[in-house]
Amino acid sequence: MSDRIAVLMAKSATRFGLDQETLIISARAAVATVLSLLLARTVLRLPEFYWAPISTIVIVLSTINPLTLAWQRFVGTALGPVLGALIATYFHTISMAYCVEVFCCGILQALLCMGSAYGIAATAVTILLLVAHEGAP
Repeated sequence: MSDRIAVLMAKSATRFGLDQETLIISARAAVATVLSLLLARTVLRLPEFYWAPISTIVIVLSTINPLTLAWQRFVGTALGPVLGALIATYFHTISMAYCVEVFCCGILQALLCMGSAYGIAATAVTILLLVAHEGAP
């Protein structure tokens, strides 16, 4: 039965100009993202569970082999909020704290030789700081 479904999907995909690789990547991303969401929300009961699928999407949909960069991106996802929390305690305006945090993410990633961690850490800081303080200066 599953072979018939696979053949039907392949024929339908070809009709719309999609290749097998596109279908596999899309299915892998969808399954991995939902699994990470369920794990973070129901098993680990994380208060900001949306971080798990965001990280999963970034890693799974990377144009470079995900296993090569997964560690750096994981570090960036963890580093951003930790750095954000530390710096935010010393700055009273959100704008200044945000500027310093994004700058420090870049410096820290260079010191740790983790180039891919910078973008993820800066994204994590952005979401953490700006979503948590929506409407702040």
